[in-house]
Amino acid sequence: MTVIAVIDYDMGNLHSACKGLEKAGATPKITSSPLEIAQADGVVLPGVGSFDPAMQHLKERDLIEPITQAVKSGKPFLGICLGLQILFEASEEGKEEGLGIIKGKVRRFQSEANLTIPHMGWNTLDFTQNNHSLWKNLPLSPYVYFVHSYYVTPSDSRVISGQVTHGSQTVTAAIAKDNLMAVQFHPEKSSHHGLQILTNFVELVCT
Repeated sequence: MTVIAVIDYDMGNLHSACKGLEKAGATPKITSSPLEIAQADGVVLPGVGSFDPAMQHLKERDLIEPITQAVKSGKPFLGICLGLQILFEASEEGKEEGLGIIKGKVRRFQSEANLTIPHMGWNTLDFTQNNHSLWKNLPLSPYVYFVHSYYVTPSDSRVISGQVTHGSQTVTAAIAKDNLMAVQFHPEKSSHHGLQILTNFVELVCT
């Protein structure tokens, strides 16, 4: 039985992420227990909401060290939406320090004529790491579902594994570095392409 810890820090709809993982063949376990996170075969860090409350909740639940150790352990780790952003050092959305696992900052979309903020709805995902296992069995430029006003800017562009264009701005939509993967979009809301991504993640956990 493949157990994936879905970290509960009061920032998002955990159940939709769990349903997607179940469909992909995993046994998700919603938890804020450091021991259960350490014992899990893989970890998912979801998130919906704002940067500062997310970091405050992680501190209140003593989850910063368990998350950092989970990434260092080498087990597959997937961040989703806000769970991507808080991996970075800081955000223009707030004043709290991020986890700093990935160097770089979270920035707000720049206003331009006819640009809707937040970026919400279906858009194409363009791969920059075409051979990454997370993208296995996906077509080029699959449609996935986004809801965000902020995007990540890694200091090292080599960690960028996917991009999205909104208006005239092309920004990071996914990162991957060793066992750490994270996406700005919601795979659990992205129909069969999202399910394929979650299935690919579960396969990584099982190998």
